[in-house]
Amino acid sequence: MAWERSLEVNLFELRDELSTNRYKHGHYTPFTIHDPKERRIHKAGVRDRIVHQAVVNILERIFECQFIFDSFSCRKGKGIHAASKRLQKFLVKASKNYTRTVYALKCDIRKFFDRVDHNILLELIRRRIDDNDTTSLLTNIVASFNATSAKGLPIGNLTSQLFANIYLHELDYFVKHILREKWYLRYCDDFIIISYSWGHLLNILEKIKYFFRQRLKLEIHPNKVSIRSWGQGIDFVGYVHMPNCVIVRTKTKNRVLRRVNQKNLVSYMGVCNHADTFELQQLLFNKVGKTAKL
Repeated sequence: MAWERSLEVNLFELRDELSTNRYKHGHYTPFTIHDPKERRIHKAGVRDRIVHQAVVNILERIFECQFIFDSFSCRKGKGIHAASKRLQKFLVKASKNYTRTVYALKCDIRKFFDRVDHNILLELIRRRIDDNDTTSLLTNIVASFNATSAKGLPIGNLTSQLFANIYLHELDYFVKHILREKWYLRYCDDFIIISYSWGHLLNILEKIKYFFRQRLKLEIHPNKVSIRSWGQGIDFVGYVHMPNCVIVRTKTKNRVLRRVNQKNLVSYMGVCNHADTFELQQLLFNKVGKTAKL
């Protein structure tokens, strides 16, 4: 509100700073949220968030064309529900319409946003951006967070979502075009590969670990690697996928039941509509009805 009181003056001043390369990214305001796990968020100031939005508006057009189809995080027309449907389609195809056992290798990158290497990220950006003023601005934004260690992206920046996809496109390309894995998809720093061979997935895992160390200076979280059969249930993007149904993850179900009220019921029903959740929906309606009566 304070910035908006002199909106026109502030916007023209920001424009002049950008056009003359005098713009300097401001400080962040850190705070913690629980969604449900604890996350440290760093909020940029209003003027910096305006710059972030302008940067993303342009860069998305440039980088979107290189991203693989099966990258589902923070892209138009994608998201967790599209990722869930795509995974189910992969499982049906890999199993040859439920006639053979298939397995899913699921991995999580350890502290991904904290470990993104600034130099590697900027190198990847410069492959497609050949303008000194623009790369200088992007370097300014990237270096505004943890400049001393030259690592990390702030959770909270709009640019961080795009930068994460640019960084992990290297993984996408490696798995799809070098390893030639047909049934691979990724949502942010979680990714999954489907195969009918357990041994093949173990072999792929070692190759990805080596690629991470050598190319992106990342590592897979050792406690968040799993290889499960479809019959055991494959937990991905908040849903558990099984041959005969897709259900909401137990932790998510319990959290929804604990938090549901009249204001957020519609939102939670949206989550339910993408899975086989008739009983859960009845529990939600009953709980909200009882609360309303009280």
